[in-house]
Amino acid sequence: MNKNRLEAFSDGVLAIIITIMVLEMKVPHGAELAALVPLWPVFVSYALSFLYVGIYWNNHHHMLHATNRVNGSVLWANLGLLFCLSLLPFTTGWMGENHFARWPTMIYGLNLLAAAVAYFILQNALIRLQGHDSTLARAIGRDVKGKISPVFYVLGILAAWFLSPWLGLAFFVAVALLWLVPDSRIERQLRNGE
Repeated sequence: MNKNRLEAFSDGVLAIIITIMVLEMKVPHGAELAALVPLWPVFVSYALSFLYVGIYWNNHHHMLHATNRVNGSVLWANLGLLFCLSLLPFTTGWMGENHFARWPTMIYGLNLLAAAVAYFILQNALIRLQGHDSTLARAIGRDVKGKISPVFYVLGILAAWFLSPWLGLAFFVAVALLWLVPDSRIERQLRNGE
C-alpha cells in the first residue's frame, strides 16, 4: 500500500492535537500583565507538549520518508501512536491546571511513556515490512536515544511519586531536549544511498 494517506492522516491528527492543546489555554480576564502570571503552569505544560508533538511529527516524517510502502500492521501501529498522542491535550491540561501536582505529572509521564512505546512498535512494524537491510533499519541502528527515552520516562514517573513532581518533570524535559536536535540518522542514510 501507498504511504501517502497514512502521512496525510497523521499530519492532520497531529495538527488537531496542537490546536486542542492551545484552546485549553484560557484568556485571562484582566488587561494587565499580572493577569498572565497565574497562567504560567498552563503555558509551560503547553510549551513542553507542543515540543513533544513537534518532535514526534519530525521523526514520524523522517521515518516515513525512508519507507516505500505500508501494510495493515503499520496502519494499526500508527493508530496506536496517534491514540497515545491524542491523550496529550488532556494530560497536559490536567498537569498545567494543577500546577504540576504529583498525580497529574505522573499521568503525563505515563502518557509520554505510552507514546514512546507506540512509536517503537510503529518503527519495528515498518522495519519488518521494509526489511532488516532497508534504509530505515540501517538508519535506526542501535537506537540509543530511543532506548534511553523510556528509561527517563520511568525515572521521571518514579521521581514524581517518591521525591518531587518537579524532579519528574525535569526528566521529561531532559528527554525533550535529547530529541530537540533533529535526528539526522535517516537523512544521513538517505544521502548515502543516493
